[in-house]
Amino acid sequence: MGFKEELKTKSAYVEGLLNKYMPKEEGYQETIFKAMNYSLSAGGKRLRPILTLEAAKIVGGDDKEAIPFSVAIEMIHTYSLIHDDLPALDNDDLRRGKPTNHKVFGDAMATLAGDALLNYAFEIMLKESIDTENPNLKLKAIYEIARGAGIYGMIGGQVVDVESENKSIEKEKLDFIHMNKTAAMIVGCMRAGATVGGATEEELENITKYAKNIGLAFQIVDDILDIVGDEKVLGKPIGSDIENHKSTYPALIGLDESRKVAKNLIEEAKESISKLSGDSEFLKDLADYIISRDH
Repeated sequence: MGFKEELKTKSAYVEGLLNKYMPKEEGYQETIFKAMNYSLSAGGKRLRPILTLEAAKIVGGDDKEAIPFSVAIEMIHTYSLIHDDLPALDNDDLRRGKPTNHKVFGDAMATLAGDALLNYAFEIMLKESIDTENPNLKLKAIYEIARGAGIYGMIGGQVVDVESENKSIEKEKLDFIHMNKTAAMIVGCMRAGATVGGATEEELENITKYAKNIGLAFQIVDDILDIVGDEKVLGKPIGSDIENHKSTYPALIGLDESRKVAKNLIEEAKESISKLSGDSEFLKDLADYIISRDH
Protein backbone atom coordinates (compact mmCIF):
# COMPACT_ATOMS: atom_id res chain seq x y z
CA MET A 1 0.00 0.00 0.00
CA GLY A 2 1.39 3.42 -0.97
CA PHE A 3 1.56 6.33 1.46
CA LYS A 4 -1.49 8.18 0.14
CA GLU A 5 -3.62 5.05 0.35
CA GLU A 6 -2.35 4.35 3.85
CA LEU A 7 -3.08 7.93 4.92
CA LYS A 8 -6.57 7.66 3.45
CA THR A 9 -7.17 4.40 5.33
CA LYS A 10 -5.99 5.90 8.61
CA SER A 11 -8.12 9.01 8.05
CA ALA A 12 -11.19 6.84 7.44
CA TYR A 13 -10.43 4.95 10.66
CA VAL A 14 -10.35 8.23 12.58
CA GLU A 15 -13.66 9.27 10.99
CA GLY A 16 -15.22 6.13 12.37
CA LEU A 17 -13.85 6.87 15.84
CA LEU A 18 -15.21 10.42 15.76
CA ASN A 19 -18.65 9.16 14.75
CA LYS A 20 -18.57 6.71 17.64
CA TYR A 21 -17.77 9.36 20.24
CA MET A 22 -20.00 12.22 19.08
CA PRO A 23 -23.37 12.62 20.84
CA LYS A 24 -26.64 12.07 18.98
CA GLU A 25 -28.39 15.15 17.65
CA GLU A 26 -31.36 15.09 20.00
CA GLY A 27 -32.78 16.66 23.14
CA TYR A 28 -33.30 20.29 24.09
CA GLN A 29 -29.64 21.04 23.24
CA GLU A 30 -29.95 19.43 19.79
CA THR A 31 -28.71 22.60 18.05
CA ILE A 32 -25.33 22.53 19.77
CA PHE A 33 -24.84 18.89 18.79
CA LYS A 34 -25.63 19.78 15.18
CA ALA A 35 -23.20 22.71 15.25
CA MET A 36 -20.47 20.53 16.77
CA ASN A 37 -21.03 17.78 14.23
CA TYR A 38 -21.18 20.23 11.33
CA SER A 39 -17.58 21.32 11.78
CA LEU A 40 -16.20 18.06 13.11
CA SER A 41 -17.56 16.11 10.13
CA ALA A 42 -16.40 18.65 7.54
CA GLY A 43 -13.41 16.51 6.59
CA GLY A 44 -9.77 17.46 6.89
CA LYS A 45 -6.56 15.47 6.95
CA ARG A 46 -7.04 14.18 10.55
CA LEU A 47 -3.27 14.44 11.01
CA ARG A 48 -3.36 15.15 14.75
CA PRO A 49 -5.34 12.04 15.74
CA ILE A 50 -3.28 9.95 13.34
CA LEU A 51 -0.07 11.30 14.89
CA THR A 52 -1.41 10.51 18.37
CA LEU A 53 -2.00 6.88 17.44
CA GLU A 54 1.29 6.55 15.54
CA ALA A 55 3.25 7.96 18.48
CA ALA A 56 1.81 5.25 20.74
CA LYS A 57 2.71 2.53 18.23
CA ILE A 58 6.25 3.64 17.45
CA VAL A 59 7.26 3.31 21.12
CA GLY A 60 5.79 -0.19 21.30
CA GLY A 61 2.50 0.72 22.95
CA ASP A 62 -1.08 -0.31 22.16
CA ASP A 63 -2.54 2.43 19.97
CA LYS A 64 -6.05 1.46 21.10
CA GLU A 65 -5.16 2.93 24.52
CA ALA A 66 -4.57 6.26 22.75
CA ILE A 67 -7.92 6.33 20.91
CA PRO A 68 -9.77 8.66 23.35
CA PHE A 69 -6.86 11.10 23.16
CA SER A 70 -6.79 11.00 19.37
CA VAL A 71 -10.52 11.79 19.25
CA ALA A 72 -10.14 14.56 21.82
CA ILE A 73 -7.29 16.26 19.97
CA GLU A 74 -9.38 16.50 16.79
CA MET A 75 -12.25 18.03 18.77
CA ILE A 76 -9.87 20.59 20.26
CA HIS A 77 -8.42 21.33 16.81
CA THR A 78 -11.93 21.76 15.39
CA TYR A 79 -12.96 24.11 18.19
CA SER A 80 -9.93 26.27 17.41
CA LEU A 81 -10.91 26.44 13.73
CA ILE A 82 -14.49 27.44 14.56
CA HIS A 83 -13.25 30.26 16.77
CA ASP A 84 -10.53 31.29 14.27
CA ASP A 85 -13.18 31.78 11.60
CA LEU A 86 -15.36 34.09 13.73
CA PRO A 87 -15.69 37.76 12.72
CA ALA A 88 -13.73 38.80 15.82
CA LEU A 89 -10.68 36.89 14.58
CA ASP A 90 -10.14 35.90 10.91
CA ASN A 91 -13.73 36.52 9.75
CA ASP A 92 -13.63 33.70 7.17
CA ASP A 93 -16.68 32.56 5.19
CA LEU A 94 -15.37 29.17 4.05
CA ARG A 95 -13.66 26.25 5.77
CA ARG A 96 -12.86 23.02 3.92
CA GLY A 97 -15.09 24.13 1.05
CA LYS A 98 -18.15 24.66 3.27
CA PRO A 99 -19.62 27.79 4.88
CA THR A 100 -17.96 28.37 8.24
CA ASN A 101 -19.85 27.46 11.40
CA HIS A 102 -20.96 30.99 12.25
CA LYS A 103 -22.31 31.45 8.71
CA VAL A 104 -24.64 28.50 9.28
CA PHE A 105 -25.46 28.69 12.97
CA GLY A 106 -24.70 32.34 13.85
CA ASP A 107 -21.90 33.82 15.94
CA ALA A 108 -23.36 32.88 19.32
CA MET A 109 -23.96 29.22 18.51
CA ALA A 110 -20.58 28.91 16.74
CA THR A 111 -18.86 30.27 19.84
CA LEU A 112 -20.76 27.76 21.97
CA ALA A 113 -19.98 24.92 19.53
CA GLY A 114 -16.27 25.62 19.93
CA ASP A 115 -16.65 25.77 23.71
CA ALA A 116 -18.62 22.52 23.65
CA LEU A 117 -16.02 20.64 21.62
CA LEU A 118 -13.23 21.81 23.91
CA ASN A 119 -15.06 20.76 27.06
CA TYR A 120 -16.30 17.49 25.60
CA ALA A 121 -12.73 16.61 24.59
CA PHE A 122 -11.59 16.82 28.21
CA GLU A 123 -14.68 14.96 29.38
CA ILE A 124 -13.72 12.06 27.08
CA MET A 125 -10.08 12.02 28.22
CA LEU A 126 -10.90 12.30 31.92
CA LYS A 127 -13.49 9.53 31.73
CA GLU A 128 -10.83 7.32 30.13
CA SER A 129 -8.46 8.09 33.00
CA ILE A 130 -11.03 7.55 35.73
CA ASP A 131 -12.08 4.21 34.25
CA THR A 132 -8.58 2.73 34.25
CA GLU A 133 -6.69 0.89 36.96
CA ASN A 134 -3.57 3.02 36.61
CA PRO A 135 -4.55 6.58 35.66
CA ASN A 136 -1.10 8.16 36.00
CA LEU A 137 0.07 7.76 32.40
CA LYS A 138 -3.26 8.94 31.03
CA LEU A 139 -3.34 11.96 33.32
CA LYS A 140 0.13 12.85 32.04
CA ALA A 141 -1.21 12.51 28.48
CA ILE A 142 -4.07 14.88 29.29
CA TYR A 143 -1.53 17.37 30.63
CA GLU A 144 0.45 17.21 27.37
CA ILE A 145 -2.67 17.98 25.33
CA ALA A 146 -3.86 20.70 27.71
CA ARG A 147 -0.48 22.44 27.61
CA GLY A 148 -0.30 22.22 23.81
CA ALA A 149 -3.74 23.79 23.49
CA GLY A 150 -3.43 26.39 26.23
CA ILE A 151 -1.76 29.66 27.16
CA TYR A 152 1.71 28.13 26.81
CA GLY A 153 0.74 26.62 23.46
CA MET A 154 -1.92 27.31 20.83
CA ILE A 155 -3.79 30.09 22.63
CA GLY A 156 -0.54 31.79 23.58
CA GLY A 157 0.50 31.76 19.93
CA GLN A 158 -2.87 33.06 18.79
CA VAL A 159 -2.66 35.97 21.24
CA VAL A 160 0.70 37.10 19.86
CA ASP A 161 -0.57 36.52 16.31
CA VAL A 162 -3.57 38.82 16.87
CA GLU A 163 -1.44 41.46 18.57
CA SER A 164 1.07 41.36 15.70
CA GLU A 165 -1.42 42.20 12.96
CA ASN A 166 -0.57 45.38 11.07
CA LYS A 167 2.91 45.32 12.58
CA SER A 168 6.34 44.41 11.28
CA ILE A 169 7.77 41.76 13.61
CA GLU A 170 11.12 40.05 13.88
CA LYS A 171 11.67 36.40 12.93
CA GLU A 172 12.05 35.41 16.60
CA LYS A 173 8.51 36.52 17.35
CA LEU A 174 7.17 34.92 14.17
CA ASP A 175 8.81 31.63 15.21
CA PHE A 176 7.13 31.97 18.61
CA ILE A 177 3.74 32.42 16.93
CA HIS A 178 4.17 29.42 14.65
CA MET A 179 5.72 27.14 17.27
CA ASN A 180 2.87 27.85 19.66
CA LYS A 181 -0.13 28.45 17.42
CA THR A 182 0.49 25.36 15.26
CA ALA A 183 3.39 23.18 16.41
CA ALA A 184 2.45 23.03 20.11
CA MET A 185 -0.73 21.04 19.43
CA ILE A 186 1.23 18.57 17.29
CA VAL A 187 3.84 18.24 20.03
CA GLY A 188 1.07 17.80 22.60
CA CYS A 189 -0.78 15.08 20.71
CA MET A 190 2.38 13.11 19.90
CA ARG A 191 3.74 13.34 23.43
CA ALA A 192 0.31 12.25 24.71
CA GLY A 193 0.23 9.21 22.42
CA ALA A 194 3.81 8.29 23.26
CA THR A 195 3.17 8.72 26.99
CA VAL A 196 0.18 6.37 26.88
CA GLY A 197 2.36 3.99 24.89
CA GLY A 198 4.94 3.91 27.70
CA ALA A 199 7.70 5.98 26.04
CA THR A 200 11.07 6.50 27.70
CA GLU A 201 12.44 10.03 28.19
CA GLU A 202 14.80 9.54 25.25
CA GLU A 203 11.93 8.43 23.02
CA LEU A 204 9.85 11.39 24.13
CA GLU A 205 12.72 13.74 23.32
CA ASN A 206 13.04 12.44 19.75
CA ILE A 207 9.28 12.46 19.23
CA THR A 208 9.17 16.06 20.50
CA LYS A 209 11.89 17.12 18.02
CA TYR A 210 10.00 15.44 15.20
CA ALA A 211 6.71 17.07 16.20
CA LYS A 212 8.21 20.56 16.57
CA ASN A 213 9.85 20.38 13.17
CA ILE A 214 6.86 19.09 11.25
CA GLY A 215 4.62 21.54 13.13
CA LEU A 216 6.70 24.55 12.14
CA ALA A 217 7.07 23.23 8.57
CA PHE A 218 3.30 22.69 8.39
CA GLN A 219 2.62 26.33 9.25
CA ILE A 220 5.26 27.63 6.82
CA VAL A 221 3.62 25.59 4.05
CA ASP A 222 0.23 27.03 5.08
CA ASP A 223 1.73 30.51 4.75
CA ILE A 224 3.02 29.63 1.29
CA LEU A 225 -0.31 28.12 0.17
CA ASP A 226 -2.14 31.26 1.30
CA ILE A 227 -0.22 33.04 -1.46
CA VAL A 228 0.18 30.47 -4.24
CA GLY A 229 -2.48 27.87 -3.43
CA ASP A 230 -5.60 27.00 -5.42
CA GLU A 231 -8.69 28.26 -3.59
CA LYS A 232 -10.81 25.37 -4.91
CA VAL A 233 -8.28 22.80 -3.67
CA LEU A 234 -7.73 24.54 -0.32
CA GLY A 235 -11.46 24.88 0.31
CA LYS A 236 -11.04 28.42 1.68
CA PRO A 237 -10.11 31.83 0.28
CA ILE A 238 -6.44 32.54 -0.33
CA GLY A 239 -4.81 35.84 0.56
CA SER A 240 -6.39 36.11 4.01
CA ASP A 241 -2.98 36.57 5.65
CA ILE A 242 -2.28 39.58 3.43
CA GLU A 243 -5.80 40.91 3.89
CA ASN A 244 -5.47 40.64 7.67
CA HIS A 245 -1.95 42.17 7.54
CA LYS A 246 -0.36 39.15 9.21
CA SER A 247 3.36 38.52 9.40
CA THR A 248 4.31 35.27 7.66
CA TYR A 249 7.47 33.49 6.57
CA PRO A 250 7.00 34.44 2.88
CA ALA A 251 6.45 38.07 3.86
CA LEU A 252 9.55 38.04 6.05
CA ILE A 253 12.06 36.00 4.04
CA GLY A 254 10.38 35.35 0.67
CA LEU A 255 8.78 32.28 -0.93
CA ASP A 256 11.97 30.52 -2.06
CA GLU A 257 13.71 30.86 1.28
CA SER A 258 10.53 29.76 3.08
CA ARG A 259 10.48 26.58 1.01
CA LYS A 260 14.12 25.93 1.90
CA VAL A 261 13.45 26.38 5.62
CA ALA A 262 10.47 24.01 5.48
CA LYS A 263 12.52 21.38 3.63
CA ASN A 264 15.35 21.57 6.21
CA LEU A 265 12.85 21.20 9.06
CA ILE A 266 11.38 18.09 7.45
CA GLU A 267 14.84 16.52 7.03
CA GLU A 268 15.58 17.16 10.72
CA ALA A 269 12.22 15.66 11.66
CA LYS A 270 12.93 12.47 9.73
CA GLU A 271 16.34 12.18 11.34
CA SER A 272 14.83 12.44 14.83
CA ILE A 273 12.08 9.87 14.27
CA SER A 274 14.54 7.43 12.67
CA LYS A 275 16.28 7.12 16.04
CA LEU A 276 13.32 5.25 17.51
CA SER A 277 13.33 1.48 17.40
CA GLY A 278 9.79 1.19 16.01
CA ASP A 279 8.79 1.34 12.35
CA SER A 280 9.18 4.99 11.35
CA GLU A 281 8.44 4.74 7.61
CA PHE A 282 4.90 6.12 7.79
CA LEU A 283 5.96 9.08 9.96
CA LYS A 284 8.86 9.86 7.61
CA ASP A 285 6.52 9.70 4.61
CA LEU A 286 4.07 11.92 6.49
CA ALA A 287 6.80 14.49 7.03
CA ASP A 288 7.50 14.52 3.28
CA TYR A 289 3.77 14.86 2.58
CA ILE A 290 3.58 18.00 4.70
CA ILE A 291 5.83 19.99 2.38
CA SER A 292 4.45 18.52 -0.84
CA ARG A 293 0.74 19.03 -0.06
CA ASP A 294 -1.49 21.44 -1.96
CA HIS A 295 -4.12 21.85 0.75
